[in-house]
Amino acid sequence: MPDDIGSKPQAVAAAPASSTAANGTRRKRLFLILGGVVIAAGLIWGLYWVLVGSRHVATDNAYVNADTAQVTALVAGPIVATPVGETAVVKKGQVIALIDPADYQLALDRARAELGQAERRVGQYFANDEALGAQTAARSADVARAEAMLAGAKSDFARAEVEFGRRRNLSASGAVSGDELTQADNRFQAAKAALAAAQAGLAQARATAAQSAGQQKAANVLVAGTTVEGNPEVAAARAKLAQAELDLARTTIRSPVDGVVARKTVVVGQKVANGAAVMSIVPIQTAYVDANFKEVQLRKVRPGQSVELTSDLYGKGVKFHGKVSGLAGGTGSAFALIPAQNATGNWIKVVQRVPVRITLDPKELSEHPLRVGLSMDAVIDVSK
Repeated sequence: MPDDIGSKPQAVAAAPASSTAANGTRRKRLFLILGGVVIAAGLIWGLYWVLVGSRHVATDNAYVNADTAQVTALVAGPIVATPVGETAVVKKGQVIALIDPADYQLALDRARAELGQAERRVGQYFANDEALGAQTAARSADVARAEAMLAGAKSDFARAEVEFGRRRNLSASGAVSGDELTQADNRFQAAKAALAAAQAGLAQARATAAQSAGQQKAANVLVAGTTVEGNPEVAAARAKLAQAELDLARTTIRSPVDGVVARKTVVVGQKVANGAAVMSIVPIQTAYVDANFKEVQLRKVRPGQSVELTSDLYGKGVKFHGKVSGLAGGTGSAFALIPAQNATGNWIKVVQRVPVRITLDPKELSEHPLRVGLSMDAVIDVSK
C-alpha cells in the first residue's frame, strides 16, 4: 500500500511534461509550415515579378476620348429642318440641318446678273480699244497728208516768191507791165497764205493725232494683257458669284465625319448666327484612350508598345488591343486651369500622372463600340 501511494504523484507529474513537449513540437511544426508558405509565396511573387510584373505597367485611371467635331453654321439664318436628333448615327456628308436659303438664292441671282454686266462692260472696253486704235491710225494718215500739203504749199510759195521777185526787178525797166506784176504779187500772197494754212493744218492734225493716241492709250490700259474672262472686273464679279454659290451651299449643313450626334443645340425656327454651334459629332469609330500612368511607371513606356484594355461597359470578358501612340508633353496638373505652385512653404510631394495616348483596333471598335468618357483598365507590355 505505501508503495502504490508513492507512485501516483510521479505518474501525474510525468503527464504534464509530455503534454508540454507535444505542444512545443506542434508549434514548431506550425511555424515551419508558415515559414514555408511565406517563402513559397515570396518565390512565387518573385517569379511573377520577373516573368510578368516587371514587363507590364497597369492603371485603371484611363478613359475613352475622341476628336469630337463641333459643327457650326457658316452662314446666318433661321433653321428650317433638323433631320437628325441626339444619339443618331450619321455618315460623313449626311444632311444634319438646313438653313432657309431664300436670301442666299437671291444673292446668287444678283451675282450672276452682275457677272453678265461685267462681261459686257469689259467687252465694250475691248471694242473701244479697237475703235480708238483705228482712229489713231486715221489721225496718223491725216498728219501724213497735212505734211504733204505743207510740202506742196512750201513749193508753191517758193515758186511764187521767185516769180514775184523776177517781175518786180523787171518792172523798173518797163519789161513787165504793172498788171502782170500785180498778178505775180497776188500769186505770191496766195501761196504765202496757203503755206500758213498748211502749217496750221499740220499742227492741228498732229494735235488731233496726239489726242487720239492718248484716248487709245487710256482705253488700252483697261484691257492690256488680259482677255474678257481674265479682266479684273470680270474676275471680281466671278469671285462674288462663287461666294454667293458657296453661301447658298452652306445653308445645307452636313456632317464632317462619321459618328454619333451629341449636344444638339438648335431646333426648327431658331435663327443661328454665323459661327454658332449647331451640334457635335462624336467619331466613335476612331476613339482612343488616354491612360494616366504614374510618373514612376513610365520609365520603360515607349510609342508602339502593345496595350491590353478592358472596359466596365463590356466587362473583363471583352478585351481591346491597342498601341501606345505617344506620351503627353506634361502632367495633367501642369496644364490645369490653375497650375500647382510648388514653390511654397507648405509643400507635399504628390506622385504625378502623365497622359499616355493609346490607339485602338478599328475592327474591335466596330464589334464593341465605345463612348467618350467610359473608364478603361490598361496594361502596357513594356518588355518590347
